[in-house]
Amino acid sequence: MIAAATVAAFVPVAALLTLTPGTDTMLVLRTAGLGGARAAWRAALGIALGCLIWGFGVAMGLGALLVASPLAFGWLRMAGAVYLGWIGIGLIVRPHHPAEPGSAPARTAFRRGLLTNLLNPKVGVFYLTLLPQFLPQGTNARDGLLLAGIHVGLTLVWFAALIAFARSLAPIMARPAFARRIDRACGALFIGFGVRLTLR
Repeated sequence: MIAAATVAAFVPVAALLTLTPGTDTMLVLRTAGLGGARAAWRAALGIALGCLIWGFGVAMGLGALLVASPLAFGWLRMAGAVYLGWIGIGLIVRPHHPAEPGSAPARTAFRRGLLTNLLNPKVGVFYLTLLPQFLPQGTNARDGLLLAGIHVGLTLVWFAALIAFARSLAPIMARPAFARRIDRACGALFIGFGVRLTLR
């Protein structure tokens, strides 16, 4: 069982990761502003599930296997880069139109959130390198899930604030021309994140 002192030490580290801007933050903001709160929460829950999968995998020892195989980690990094580039190109080529019924963000938000998180090496590095430092010797999957659950809780609180902020700007973001600019800007950022992954 993890000691309370260990949990107390883990919380600020997890909070720092949560507040660091990245693809997850950008995805939730963009989805909330253009796709609505429901779609944004679907994306947030997909991201949360990704965090739990990472935590469970590390607790089960799968993280050590990934670290020991530079080839496997390289493939993960490249898969993440390709996926981010694919999202970015899609946003630029076919930006969101607020008048479209049943738009793609609402239909695909959960899957996009899950894949963006699972293929994000920044999240992977956090779980693969930092999480084991907070897990006692002879740990089990429950302990890893506990720490991942704490991180997920912090993340969802942060996402709630982001969604509320983005929804307050919805009347402005709902303008077709503005929405297209937002999507193209987000698309360029996603492509930039993808290129950055290939250079690391």
